[in-house]
Amino acid sequence: MVSTMFINPKTDFAFKKIFGSTTSKDILISFLNAMVYQGKDTIADLEILDPYQAPKIKGMKDSFLDVKAVLNDRSTVIIEMQVLNVVGFEKRVLYNAAKAYSIQLGVGDDYTLLNPVIALTITDFEMFPHSPKVISTFALREKEEMTSYSDDIELVFVELPKFKKNLDGLDSLSDKWIYFLSNANHLESIPVSMQQEPAINHAFQVAQQSQLSRDELETLEERARVLHDYHNAIAFAEGKARQEGKEEAALEIARQLLDILDLETIALKTGLSLEVLRSLTSNE
Repeated sequence: MVSTMFINPKTDFAFKKIFGSTTSKDILISFLNAMVYQGKDTIADLEILDPYQAPKIKGMKDSFLDVKAVLNDRSTVIIEMQVLNVVGFEKRVLYNAAKAYSIQLGVGDDYTLLNPVIALTITDFEMFPHSPKVISTFALREKEEMTSYSDDIELVFVELPKFKKNLDGLDSLSDKWIYFLSNANHLESIPVSMQQEPAINHAFQVAQQSQLSRDELETLEERARVLHDYHNAIAFAEGKARQEGKEEAALEIARQLLDILDLETIALKTGLSLEVLRSLTSNE
């Protein structure tokens, strides 16, 4: 069994359980106020769409839907925790936001009925290595004068590896939430400063392993194992690349990932065609 007291919020299973459960409304409101609205009490209420249910899944070939919610001002927000940096990920974020914006209208509906969409993406890797910012927000702007065209589609990124503060240095609500995401599974108790934030304290309660069912614990362990295998496969193949060249490395990465990811994702990660990947599958 997993030895820590709290589950890892960075896994897709745990993230949705903590932030997307029917009882998690206060958690999600606080989190979004911190990440999107600089800690201001902007969101009065929201509705969580497709709330978390106990999973029945095996491996990375299955994935959870994003946490989605409609805010009290009718804005739609999509929240995603991404631990794997796959090819085309930045385009997927934009596509999902644009799709959520466009599907609001039915045939003949007036464009004035469109409500804003916010895509909040938390990554366990650096998206923008040339910027020191942990939280970055993007919207449509004029290139030279930076005047606003529209804030109807907003992309917010939180890059966890850039966050370097320790427990004593947490100044804001966003600091505390990012610390929770990065460190909860390494803690044995709830820090006193976190207990003073009701929503974060609630998040720790939801994240307690003792609150999980046997099926949920098995799924948690399976997801952790698959992620561990994935990173080992990449490390092995990258080591081989230094010896045998890029093409052989791509093939080795693909072989290592066949039982972990679907062929489309492997193709994006390696640059190999689906035809080549299917031939590898038939030879296994």
